[in-house]
Amino acid sequence: MKTIKVMILTSLAGLLFSCATAPVPMELSNARQAYQQASTGPAAELAPVQLHKAKLALDQAENAFAEAPESYRTRDFAYVAERRALQAEVFASIAFQKSGAIGANKEYETTQGEIIARAKEGAARAEKRKIEAAAAKAADKLTAEQQARIDAEKRAALAQENLAKVVALKEEARGLVITLSGSVVFASNQAKLLPAAKSRLDQVADALMSTDERRSLIVEGHTDAMGLSAYNLQLSQRRADAVRSYLISRGYPAGLIETQGIGEARPIADNSSAEGRSNNRRVEIIVQREAEPQQMQSNLGGQE
Repeated sequence: MKTIKVMILTSLAGLLFSCATAPVPMELSNARQAYQQASTGPAAELAPVQLHKAKLALDQAENAFAEAPESYRTRDFAYVAERRALQAEVFASIAFQKSGAIGANKEYETTQGEIIARAKEGAARAEKRKIEAAAAKAADKLTAEQQARIDAEKRAALAQENLAKVVALKEEARGLVITLSGSVVFASNQAKLLPAAKSRLDQVADALMSTDERRSLIVEGHTDAMGLSAYNLQLSQRRADAVRSYLISRGYPAGLIETQGIGEARPIADNSSAEGRSNNRRVEIIVQREAEPQQMQSNLGGQE
């Protein structure tokens, strides 16, 4: 009996040791990092509901990892947690832009009052009609400029809010990344855009063109690891070119859009599962930060 107890304790100790030393999946590591970044940024104050959802998903991933480190459930929960953390950051950005539009409106009202006051004082000191006409003209011009700015900010915030509902958005060092899922963009082994892809690209184009200024774009095509690498690279380039051509047809300047076929070189998920391969088949549109003066300020998954 004593020997049996010793064996049981030894087995439990070995199990605990194996769990403690199991490597952390990349998806869980990414989810932890994404939640840490979101929880220490504006999302904590401006998007608490979305951040809470991300925390719940991360807790599920941590529990799954503790129970069975090699289980696919850990990666699935972690992927959901990462996406929800990124969504919380997007919602926070939208809320921040909306608050900026409100501030601009208050500034407009204040400036408007000052212009009227100055116009009245000038009319009392000099030729009343002439000064009043000049003040009115200046006020109209300033009103039009400020109203145009307010309208542009509102359009950008609304376009981003609508865009966040249909595509994945992520802020990176290279700029804002818009990810289009391959399952709705192209048919299998094809580079011709599906109707659903055109609908989503219409919303992307509307968001990108919500102001008069334009940023430089890089359209990247990505594939999973199925098939030959050389063929995947060629297919990803043709798909990136197809997205570029469609954006140009919607009015975006051709000189500001570059394309790159990445092939299978940059997976974001495990290619051993159908879900992972689906996530890797994508088109990414990078809205670059390095832009000309007064570029648009709006912040904005692609294969099979």
